[in-house]
Amino acid sequence: MKTLLKLQILKSLWISKSSCRLFHKQPRLLAPELFSHDESIRQGEQQVPEYFNFASDVLDKWSQMEKDGKRSSNPAFWWVNGRGNEVRWSFEELGFHSRKVANVLSDICGLQKGDRVMLILPRIPEWWLVNVACMRTGIVLMVGTSQLTAKDILYRLQASKAKCIITNDMVASTVDAVASDCQFLKTKLIVSEGRRAGWLNFNELYKVRH
Repeated sequence: MKTLLKLQILKSLWISKSSCRLFHKQPRLLAPELFSHDESIRQGEQQVPEYFNFASDVLDKWSQMEKDGKRSSNPAFWWVNGRGNEVRWSFEELGFHSRKVANVLSDICGLQKGDRVMLILPRIPEWWLVNVACMRTGIVLMVGTSQLTAKDILYRLQASKAKCIITNDMVASTVDAVASDCQFLKTKLIVSEGRRAGWLNFNELYKVRH
């Protein structure tokens, strides 16, 4: 009886060990080793363009492909908020709207390639438009959250020598508290339905630009 019990124990241990061994066993990789994009560039397998702009070289190219019927008309941008409101743009519409924002930054705010802009907004459509507009113009974008304190904002504006800040009503008062200590800050844009002293209204400027 004892011998039978020992045999049963040994059998259960062997099955358990065998199952674990099969479970953890890794299959041999038969596919050739894959190289990352950077590695392929270093090896000369891909050409690196001298000048590259994601907005014009990718987004606008896809927009033209849609116009030519070479690409299905899928949304380039699809935003939905917690209340169910949505904004949906094609690549052509995204290009149109982002160029309008780029004109606001360049023509009205006087920003040039290499200038810094600080952006503190939730992920609303305007946040994305400013991102693409900065790509188009070569303006350097710095993003921040609404949790930044006045000290945080002051440090970032001073260290970056930002010439413009774009935010909303929730953060505008915090910016006003430190703006006088930021000698390079020339323009403040507020994304709001109302107006605020010392600020340009982003929504109003966007509507009048072409």
